[in-house]
Amino acid sequence: MAASPHDEMATPNPLNPTGGENPLPPLNGHDSAPQPDLRTPSDRNAAAAAAAAADGDDAVSGQKRKREAEGDGSDHPPLPPLWKTSLCSYFRRDSGSCSHGAECRYAHGEEELRLRPDNTWDPTSEKAKKASRAASGDRRDGASESAKEDVLMTEMVADDDGGDGELSKCIVHLPRKWSSDQLRKFLDEQGVVHKSAKKKKGMVVGFVTFEDVEQLKSAIEGLEGKSIGSKNIKIADVLPRSFENKAKQGVVVPQRGSLNDESEEISVSDGLRNDCSDNNTPALGGSSTRARSARDVVTPLAHMSYVDQLVHKVNALMQMLKRLTRNARKACPSGVSLPDWILKSKERGGLPCELEGIMESPLTDGYRNKCEFSVGYSLQGKPTVGFMLGNYREGVTAVEEPIDCPNVSRIACKYASILQDFLQCSGFPIWNRFNNTGFWRQLTVREGRTNRKSCESENSESCIAEVMLIIQVCSVGLDNAIVSSEFERLVQAFVAGAAESAPSMPLTAVVVQDHQGISNAAPADASLRLLPIPQPNNGASAESTKDGKEARIHDYISNLQFCISPTAFFQVNTLAAEKLYSLAGDWAGLDQDTLLFDVCCGTGTIGLTLAHRVGMVVGIEMNASAVLDAQRNAEINGIRNCKFVCAKAEDVMGSLLKEYLHAITQNLDEVTSASQSHEETISAESEGAVANKTLETENGSNNCPEINQEASGSSGIKEQVSECPEEKSSTSGSGSTPAQQFKKVVAIVDPPRVGLHPIVIKALRTHSHLRKLVYISCNPESLVANAIELCTPSPENNEKGKKDNRAWRNMSSAGLARHRVKSMPNSEPFHPVKAMAVDLFPHTPHCELVMLLER
Repeated sequence: MAASPHDEMATPNPLNPTGGENPLPPLNGHDSAPQPDLRTPSDRNAAAAAAAAADGDDAVSGQKRKREAEGDGSDHPPLPPLWKTSLCSYFRRDSGSCSHGAECRYAHGEEELRLRPDNTWDPTSEKAKKASRAASGDRRDGASESAKEDVLMTEMVADDDGGDGELSKCIVHLPRKWSSDQLRKFLDEQGVVHKSAKKKKGMVVGFVTFEDVEQLKSAIEGLEGKSIGSKNIKIADVLPRSFENKAKQGVVVPQRGSLNDESEEISVSDGLRNDCSDNNTPALGGSSTRARSARDVVTPLAHMSYVDQLVHKVNALMQMLKRLTRNARKACPSGVSLPDWILKSKERGGLPCELEGIMESPLTDGYRNKCEFSVGYSLQGKPTVGFMLGNYREGVTAVEEPIDCPNVSRIACKYASILQDFLQCSGFPIWNRFNNTGFWRQLTVREGRTNRKSCESENSESCIAEVMLIIQVCSVGLDNAIVSSEFERLVQAFVAGAAESAPSMPLTAVVVQDHQGISNAAPADASLRLLPIPQPNNGASAESTKDGKEARIHDYISNLQFCISPTAFFQVNTLAAEKLYSLAGDWAGLDQDTLLFDVCCGTGTIGLTLAHRVGMVVGIEMNASAVLDAQRNAEINGIRNCKFVCAKAEDVMGSLLKEYLHAITQNLDEVTSASQSHEETISAESEGAVANKTLETENGSNNCPEINQEASGSSGIKEQVSECPEEKSSTSGSGSTPAQQFKKVVAIVDPPRVGLHPIVIKALRTHSHLRKLVYISCNPESLVANAIELCTPSPENNEKGKKDNRAWRNMSSAGLARHRVKSMPNSEPFHPVKAMAVDLFPHTPHCELVMLLER
C-alpha cells in the first residue's frame, strides 16, 4: 500500500540535506503558515515548464507561473516547491471533502495535481500509473518476451504430454504452497482453457500446456494484469531440454517418482554409441534469450577491482553488525540495564565493537580446492556440467559451464568438461529436478596442494598434486552390472582426459556417491564407492569393492599435512585459512595452561594448527569420517595433545564443559585452601619454588598431558584420542584427572552457515568459567543471531514459551534469538570485544568474520 502523502511530506526536505541553520521546515499540507520558496528562478522555471508539458492546455507556462508565484506587487507569498504535488488523503477518504478547502497544500483531484521537482508524479495518482504502463510497454503483446529473463526453466515438465513445446508456458509468482490442483482451480476460475497444468509445492512457477495457439492467446489475454496477493502474474516460455541422446537400443530402465506416478520407460544403451549427435540445439520458438552467465551468478563481484570488493564487503559487514546492536537492545529485558557495549555503540556509529578491517586473500583466482558442479541442461537443451543460473524455487534449472568463473581452477573446469563430453553419449538420463528422476546428478572436484613453502601463489595450478572426483548418482532400479560398466567407461574417460591435458592433470581417486534424495545435499552416511583407476603400465584395475570412505587426498595448512575424505569439511581457500586460524589463535590468548575447545572441528584444522600453543585440544564433530581424518591428521603430524569427540555439539557440549570446568574449579579451590593454611609458614622463596614446581607439573613434558580415553558419564560419547604414551605411564597412578592440569578454558567455534544450535549456545553461556570465546562465522547473519543470545543480559524471571505457539515460523533468525533470550538461564553474558573479516571468497559477496567475545 502506498504511503499517505501526509507522511511523505514529513520526510527531511531535500533542499536542505545538511541540516544547517534555518532549514526549510517539513511541508505539512494542512499547516496554515506559508512557506518561502528557496528555489532559484531558473529552478522554478524548469519545474513549471515540466508541469506545462505534462498537463497540456490545463497547465500554465513557466513565465506565467513565475508571475503568479511572485505576484504583481501583492502580499501573496511565493508557492512552496511541493505545492499540490501530492493528492490529499483527506479529500479522497472523505468523498471529496477537506476542511482546509482551497488553502490545502495537497491536490484535490487529478486536475490540480502538479509535477514534482524531480519530474515525477504522485505514485498513487492515475498519471503516475499511466506513465508506468507507458514505460513498461505493451505487455499483452510481449508478455512472454519480457519474462524470458526472469525464468530459466530447462526442465520440461510436460514430458509425457507429447505436445508442442511452443504451447507450453510458465506462470510465475504463484504461491509456493500451491499444488497442481490449486493451479488448475485458479485457471478454471479465470476462464483459462488448457490441456494440462502442473505445479510442485515449494516453487513459485507452474507449467501449463495448451491444445492450440488460440487457447494460448486467450490464456495470455485472460491472465494479463492478474495478481495473486501482492505479486503480478507473469507468463514465460519454457526452455525445453533435449532428449535426442536417448538410446534406441538397450535395456529398459523404469523411472520412479514421476509427477503423476505414471511409469515411463527410457532406453539405456549397453555401451558407448558411436553415433553421438550434437545436442546444441536452439530453444523452441527460436528465442534468443539473454541469460545470466555462470560468472554473474557464482562470482557477482568479479567485475570490480579487488580493492573495491574488499570495501564492499566491509560496508556490508558494518550494516550487519549494526543489526546486532539494534536487536540486542530490543532483546534486553525490561528492568535490566543495558550493557556497556550497547551504550557505547553510539561512539562507534552503532557497531557493537570495533571492526578492524578485512584481511586480503593471498590468492584471488582459482583459489577453490573444492567445486560442486551440477549436472543439468543448458538453455539450448545440451547436457551440461557446471553451475545453475539461479534458484530452483524461482523456476531456474538452467546450467552453464564454469569456464569464465575466476574462482575455479583450470583443473576443475577440465574435469567438468570431460564429464560433460561423456554425458553426450551416455545412455543414462540426467537428473530431473522437477520429477525427481534420473541418474547423473553432481560432480565434486576436490584438490590437494603441496606444501606452501615450495609453492608460489602466483602459479596455483602447479601446487595441485592430488585430485579426488566424487560423482553423485541415483541408481535406484538399475542393474548393477550395467551401472558398473558405465562407471568403468567413465573412469577411462577421466584417465584419458587427464593424460591428454597439457600439462597432464593428477587423478588420485574417483568415488561414486549414491543418493536418492530430492536435493543434491546428501547425508553424511550416504553410500560411497571407490572406483579403481587403471594403472598406466598394463591398464589393468582391481575390482571396485573398496569402501569409498577410505579414499583420501592431502593438503597443507601452516606446514601441517591434513588428510581429507570425500565428505569431510575443509576450508576451500587454504592460503587464506592459514591467516584465519592464526588470527583466531592470537585473539584467544592461548598458552600452555589453556584447554582449547574446538567446536565443529571438522578434520581438526583449527585445533591441530593451534595445538602447539595450548596444553590440550578437545575437538567436537558429528561427521565420523571427519573425526577419523582428524585423528589421522594428529598422528601424521606427531601431535599428541588432542582429543576428538564424535557427536553433535548440542548433545555433548554441556557434559564436556561440566567435566572439565568442574575439575578446574575443584583444583583451584584446593590450591587456594592449601595456600591459605600455610600462609604464615611459607616464605617468599618457598612460594616461588612451589609456583615453579606447580607450573612444571601442569605444563607436563613435551606438551603431552595424560588423556583419558573413556567416555564421560553415561552419555555414550565416541571419542578419538591422540595420546602421549610416555606421559600416560608416568601419571596413571597419580589419581588426577587431565582437566586439573589447566587453569583456563577457551572455546573456538566454527559452525556451519546455520550457526550454533541453541543448546550449544546455552551450554557456552551458562558455564561461567568459560571467559573467552572466538566465533568464526561464514554467515554473518547467523553470527548476529547467536551473539544476541550470548551477549544479551538474562531476564530476572525466565519466560517459558507456549508449546502451541507457532509465531516463530514467521520470525527472522534475529527475532528467534530475541525470543530465546527470554528463557535464557540467569548467567553472565559475553560482550563483543573486536571483530575482523578474512576474505576467503574473492569475487563473491561472502567472507569469514571473526569476533572475540569475553566476559
